[in-house]
Amino acid sequence: MGDRSAFFYGTLMAPQVLYRVCYGTPRPFSVQISSLTINPAILHAYSRHKVRFCDYPAIVLSSSTSSVRGTYVTGLTDADIGRLDLFEGSEYTRTTVKINILTQVGDEIGEGNVEGEEVEVETYVWTAGEELLEEGGWDFGEFTRDKLKWWVGTEDFYAGVDEAVTTEAVDPTGGRGANGEITSQLESATTDDMLNSAV
Repeated sequence: MGDRSAFFYGTLMAPQVLYRVCYGTPRPFSVQISSLTINPAILHAYSRHKVRFCDYPAIVLSSSTSSVRGTYVTGLTDADIGRLDLFEGSEYTRTTVKINILTQVGDEIGEGNVEGEEVEVETYVWTAGEELLEEGGWDFGEFTRDKLKWWVGTEDFYAGVDEAVTTEAVDPTGGRGANGEITSQLESATTDDMLNSAV
């Protein structure tokens, strides 16, 4: 178990996506799953927006009344953070922020949230320009219902995705899908980590 932690507010709130990035599979061994602790949390003074033409969101500094609900993950290793940096790409900068762990989760607009301990944690803040963001928010429920399969589906499923990406030159996962450019880099990094730890 590592000593790093992070706040996730988008696709990485889905454990399958987080596991796929950190462990190379959406269904890791139970010992790997137990090495991470995932709790609901809230980040104040930021707002979440959908990235134009993509399945994933971004956060930007906003008014003091704005907040973003997400997950606080502990037990990450330096290698996990390296893979997460690669996954997030150059559109984001890993930034230290203060969040509050939620001891009770309210409704979609935050009514009923009960905030507990404040902790300092790293998260990924959008730096590629707000003109690339939609004005409205991003919906995690919609992502898990309609898009998650594109991110963690079976290899057979990805054959169709790869063909669509090649044919249309559009990748809604931004290279983060099962056979995308970023995923290939993550798989290479995971293989390198295993080889280095075997020496």
